[in-house]
Amino acid sequence: MVEIIKISENIWEIPKTGKMNVPGRVFASEKLLNDMQKDNTLQQVRNVACLPGILKASLALPDAHSGYGFSIGGVAAFDIEKGIISPGGVGYDINCSVRLLRTNLKLEDIKNKKELIHSLFRAVPSGVGRGSKINLTYKDLDEVLIGGSKWAVKKGYGFKEDYLHTEEEGCIKGANPIDVSKRAKERGIGQLGSLGAGNHFLEIQIVDEIFDEKIAKIFGLEKGMITIMVHCGSRGLGHQVASDYIKLMEDKYGWPEFDRELVNAPINSELGKKYFSAMACAANFAFANKQLITYFIRENLKHYFPDFKAEVVYDICHNIAKFEKHIIDGNEKEVLVMRKGATRSFGPGRIEIPEDYRNVGQPVIIPGSMGTASYILAGTKKAEEISFGSTAHGAGRVASRTSARKNLRSEDVKRELENKGIDVEAGSYKGIVEEAPSVYKDIDEVVSVSHEAGIGNLVAKLRPIAVMKG
Repeated sequence: MVEIIKISENIWEIPKTGKMNVPGRVFASEKLLNDMQKDNTLQQVRNVACLPGILKASLALPDAHSGYGFSIGGVAAFDIEKGIISPGGVGYDINCSVRLLRTNLKLEDIKNKKELIHSLFRAVPSGVGRGSKINLTYKDLDEVLIGGSKWAVKKGYGFKEDYLHTEEEGCIKGANPIDVSKRAKERGIGQLGSLGAGNHFLEIQIVDEIFDEKIAKIFGLEKGMITIMVHCGSRGLGHQVASDYIKLMEDKYGWPEFDRELVNAPINSELGKKYFSAMACAANFAFANKQLITYFIRENLKHYFPDFKAEVVYDICHNIAKFEKHIIDGNEKEVLVMRKGATRSFGPGRIEIPEDYRNVGQPVIIPGSMGTASYILAGTKKAEEISFGSTAHGAGRVASRTSARKNLRSEDVKRELENKGIDVEAGSYKGIVEEAPSVYKDIDEVVSVSHEAGIGNLVAKLRPIAVMKG
């Protein structure tokens, strides 16, 4: 059992002991902490605290659960000269992320949501291995890996405003396709513009509740508005990048004795720089992927609503490593922040935030599990002070996919959702069972902790009315 001490409401500390270079810091209610103690989350927080060059604390956010290397919901910042970069601190699905679209529709405009979600299911490729409707050459793919959302907009698949309302303007700098393996490119070239499977989804929602009228208005959200949320990542390309560099780092540097999954390379080493470049390529693929899906949504729904409009509220990264400036020991310093299943939550004034949101803080999108509410929050200065500008990224699992398949029936899950007024379109019964609401933490509890701890303030609640799964 990992020792943990309550230091304030919803904030806990794992004391610095043994080979830990910094303490652990956990943001959780007692209920959420109890969930974390059922798996390997807290030990993973301790293990990350042992990595070279880590600064201030190893963090776990309210949705944290056991992952590969870092816990999912884990955050750590590293000194650029002394620190490391680890694929386990980013994850296999690089830039698995969420985009929110606000539309000009109200609920009364939708006469048949079952037909609508079925139409979107046909328009947006989804499922394990499912391919794209876009034919790319390898030269095109290299341009995608460099340009991200900007490439897609340049090709006519959207508008400048789309990438202006995307984290990093939809394009992480430092991406060089030469650092992405042939195998990774082979896996990705036929998948651009596709949703994938697992916890990825496309969801039609209604703005159900507004908590902060002023900020909601600035984000363009109002009660009763129909929104569309897209959750997906870098598909097979990102997964292969992670696999490739885990192997390369193992071969060159071995692995930490306390956790083989935390294989890493010094940030400034040749291999560390190559991994960051390949990771940036995969992240840019994910940005372009969501941009194409947005284009498919717009084109499809125009058949039903000739004046249909869908504008990007924001598009955020969940699995990423980025160079950012933070206050360390009283001084501003550029550090490498790895967020694994975590959302950036910058407060007002940060240059990284789109200009029209800059005075109120970054939009934070926290999706629920299938059939539960999702939330929009605003980033805070306090988050910058205590969590490297980070908060939760979702509900967080409490049961494995294997356990879900063993204990749940798809018919029961589908009936439960339909009783809530939620239509479901899925490529497989397995996908429905594995993503059932009961296998996730309580999203209301997760966002409540974020709000009360001051690392992301509530703005709006979105209720699902139809959901598409791969």
